[in-house]
Amino acid sequence: MGLLRKVIPGLRAVTRSARLAAGVLFVLTALSGCALLLPQTEALRENWPAGVPERIELGEVPFFPQTEYQCGPAALATTLVHFGVKITPEDLVGQVYLPARQGSLQIEMLAAPRRHGMVSYQLAPRFEDVLREVAAGIPVIVLQDYGIWPFSSIWHYAVVAGYDHSTGDLVMRSGEKQRLSLPFPVLEYTWKKGDYWAMVTVPPDRVPVTATESGYLAAIAAMERVGNPRAAILAYATFLRRWPDNLTARIGLANGHYALGELKEAEAVLRQAADRQPDSVVVLNNLAQTISDQKRDDEALALIERAVALGGPFAAVVRETRELILKRMKVSN
Repeated sequence: MGLLRKVIPGLRAVTRSARLAAGVLFVLTALSGCALLLPQTEALRENWPAGVPERIELGEVPFFPQTEYQCGPAALATTLVHFGVKITPEDLVGQVYLPARQGSLQIEMLAAPRRHGMVSYQLAPRFEDVLREVAAGIPVIVLQDYGIWPFSSIWHYAVVAGYDHSTGDLVMRSGEKQRLSLPFPVLEYTWKKGDYWAMVTVPPDRVPVTATESGYLAAIAAMERVGNPRAAILAYATFLRRWPDNLTARIGLANGHYALGELKEAEAVLRQAADRQPDSVVVLNNLAQTISDQKRDDEALALIERAVALGGPFAAVVRETRELILKRMKVSN
């Protein structure tokens, strides 16, 4: 989905619209059922997901009452502090709150945790994935619209901290409510207008249970670009425990060690990558560079000659590495 560009409202507007939305929802449900209006809630009613506990509440999830217009910083602080980040909503205001819009955009919500060594990940638009993450101990931020279609949109961030299948309710940290009980249908009704947008923030030694290989790799790369190489190293190493054959992650892990001057560690990771994919030009080039930096140029030259012979789109970079190695060998002789 494209990023929404919506204003996040004040608490009074959210509260009024929440009551109205709930009333409209239950009238519609009573008249016509909810299979078409609320397809994900109906799917959960008919077939509870395998392996998902029927009741979970993360009672240790902190609570920050949301000040006017600033539900984004409060929701982010809730999930970050849950995993040990020392931060307050006020610390996040400058990072995610846009005064001109009186709210926070999803792109800022995803970007802010990376500055604190955390990985932010946008979930697939599935109710089941929210339940699975909460069951795994990970609170989930959801974007709701408490406006009444087609008249208005009133956007609001809240945190899912639990659920109970038997009652059909979720436990939310929302607005000024530390423990808001919200029926499944009300969440879906207010959530689907934002295309079921949801996100989690996790420490680099953890992977969301519903994460996909490509999606989570992109999330780590986005965090790495912020400039926290130590957190990126830990995130790539954790990623590889779930997806050990991912060459891009292994190269990312090696690059992290290399950036910190940890050449022996970088070499060890690259040798593992070369064992798995011996014809990777990128791996051969990086391994040759790393070995040459450790003054083992004869060994590095043999590797780079293999990369030169393979050719491909990185041929120019490989030739530069070869020239550097030959220059070093000439100087040393």
